[in-house]
Amino acid sequence: MIAGLSWRRRIVDRVTARVVGLGGGAIIGAIMLIFLYLLWVAAPIFRPADLVELGAASLPSEGILAAGSNDSVESLYTIGADGSISFLDPDTGVLQRSEQLTQYPLAAVRLVFPTSDTYALVGEDGAATFVRIWFRRRFDGDVGYLESHVDHLFGGEPLALGGMSGQPVNEFRAMRPRFDFYLDESVLRIAALDPAGDIRLWHFEHADDALAFLRSGEIRPRRGADRIDLGPRGRWLFAGDTDGTVTLYDIAVLDTVVETWSGRLVPDGADLSVMEPLLGRYSLMAADMNGHLTQWILSPGPGGMTLAPARSFDFGVPVRAVVAEPRRKGMMVLDEQGAMHLAHTTSGRQLASISTGVPAAPSVGAFSPRSDRIFLVTPDGDLHRYAVTNHHPEISWSALWQKVWYEGYPEPVHSWQSSSADNDFEPKFSFSPLLFGTLKAAFYAMLFATPIAVMGAVYTGYFMAPSMRRWVKPGIEIMAAMPTVILGFLAGLWFAPLVEQNLAAVLSLFIAVPVCMLLFAWIWHLLPVRITRPFDGWFAAISIPVLFLSAWGAFALDAQFERLLFDGDAQAWFLQTLGLDYDQRNALVVGIAMGMAVIPVIFAISEDAIHGVPRHLTTGSLALGATHWQTLTHVVILTASPGIFSALMIGLGRAVGETMIVLMATGNTPLMDLNIFQGMRTFAANIAVELPESEVGSSHYRLLFLAALVLFLITFCVNTCAELVRQRLRARYGNL
Repeated sequence: MIAGLSWRRRIVDRVTARVVGLGGGAIIGAIMLIFLYLLWVAAPIFRPADLVELGAASLPSEGILAAGSNDSVESLYTIGADGSISFLDPDTGVLQRSEQLTQYPLAAVRLVFPTSDTYALVGEDGAATFVRIWFRRRFDGDVGYLESHVDHLFGGEPLALGGMSGQPVNEFRAMRPRFDFYLDESVLRIAALDPAGDIRLWHFEHADDALAFLRSGEIRPRRGADRIDLGPRGRWLFAGDTDGTVTLYDIAVLDTVVETWSGRLVPDGADLSVMEPLLGRYSLMAADMNGHLTQWILSPGPGGMTLAPARSFDFGVPVRAVVAEPRRKGMMVLDEQGAMHLAHTTSGRQLASISTGVPAAPSVGAFSPRSDRIFLVTPDGDLHRYAVTNHHPEISWSALWQKVWYEGYPEPVHSWQSSSADNDFEPKFSFSPLLFGTLKAAFYAMLFATPIAVMGAVYTGYFMAPSMRRWVKPGIEIMAAMPTVILGFLAGLWFAPLVEQNLAAVLSLFIAVPVCMLLFAWIWHLLPVRITRPFDGWFAAISIPVLFLSAWGAFALDAQFERLLFDGDAQAWFLQTLGLDYDQRNALVVGIAMGMAVIPVIFAISEDAIHGVPRHLTTGSLALGATHWQTLTHVVILTASPGIFSALMIGLGRAVGETMIVLMATGNTPLMDLNIFQGMRTFAANIAVELPESEVGSSHYRLLFLAALVLFLITFCVNTCAELVRQRLRARYGNL
């Protein structure tokens, strides 16, 4: 009979060992699969860009002034000096159809800012015609084909710009344009350099009504200008000279044009070879003859807007031309040796290079709308095509973790701002504020939860009466199952306004409650033993009224505390005295709310570790004359320290990965500020908020997976270090 039981027990032990082993292996495998999937989604961010030459073709005509294509690069169009537009096969250069846009020859063609499909066609007499080029896909049964269309704006009549005739044709066609155009809904603005070197301005209030309500102005620069560019929203004007001097004008009101800044964009002794605005016109790219290309951004200064140098690129040889991408802050750079380079300003990287083999400077350079093709047209009418692979140019390790000088900012900053309603928006993908917010939320949560949970576990596991412990421990453990969304809801909609309205009372709680409890304990200690002995182990229950009375007293005396400690206004006192601005949803609210979610976890594990200390150790210590407190500090705490440390690490992991409380109670402001009265944004909350709205495969989408990978690695490292420390504690105190 005993042999049969032994045989069955061995089978059960083997099966159990196999099941446990398979379960552990499955958990490790699942963790590895999660890690590999996150890495697989995030890895394409760091793939290098690539440029590939697709070939060259001869165009049907020469004298090309502008070129472009539809989104899918099925049709290429060119605008020639004869006033015609030709639609071509982008692979062969074969003419598909052509159309005459003007009855007069053209001297210059410029894309109207900030559109991507509207061009201003300028004749040699200074008259301008505006056209919009667009495409539509049609279907004939199951066969689809692309239609190309050209719309003439403002009735199709040339707009005569008085005083602009007599311009040399070569000045129109140079890389330094003497005209620029801004069109936004019904507002049209035109800036031009007249033959005398003065800047002429025209403003049309209702450009959709045959160019009605004309206003005009004039600027007489202190020195000559060779090119002009309108700035953001048509409010600013850049006037540049070949010696590298650029003047910035505020032209919001044409009658009172203000010069806000003037300076050189290149070093002394160097000439300006290229000046080109980027998408949105918040930045100017300025190159000198030594091959240095510098980004100058509009930045607020003490006297108004100025231009400030943000970053530089060094190509080693003079730069011929810079062509900005139509939808990103990237650019294509052509140097004197015929090499083509891709670069991006936000990441500060040179992404790819290729030798074009084009001996002379091209007359036209253009990106396709999606920046996946580049077209170069030489003066003799040859078309050179290049394929571009450049999906995530704005991402680099430095842009993710270091300060970046973004457009419109007075200095480099850490910032996360992934979207905007403005098409000219520069995405800001800095992980630093998210990491800071994650650690800040976890720090304040642990600062609140650790003393309450550990001290509560010590009392429950060592001092509390067994009958009371049977009620308290399961009750607190049940709290761990409470959905954190409920805590987040209460914290955001009830507790945060309560703290804002009673800030002095809430802060006084951290002093009033401990003082009242210590005072009550001291009084209890002074009572005769015959009174206190029957209540051994029930002190926690007896002190509950004291706890509630102290909290009620703090709120009842809120106004008195505020007058006594904070001159009648706690928020104003913190701002004026300590410089701490108060936001309703802040780290104080999050620390308390998230601490309430972490306390049950830390308490349960710590209490098990303390209660599980062998009884012979405590009874032996007491038998040798030690007091209960001496036994607790020298025997129980040391023996239970591996379990207590594990509880703290598990609580920290819970705090680091918490989503709903942080999402609902912080305001989700990606700030890097230790101020307890300011909010934060964490990795987990950021992923929860933005992943459903991100475009699959975009830089934003992959960065969110990279953020999840970073959070995964942080948790893995914390848990690994915690396990190493726990093993050392067990080895040191396990033999007590």
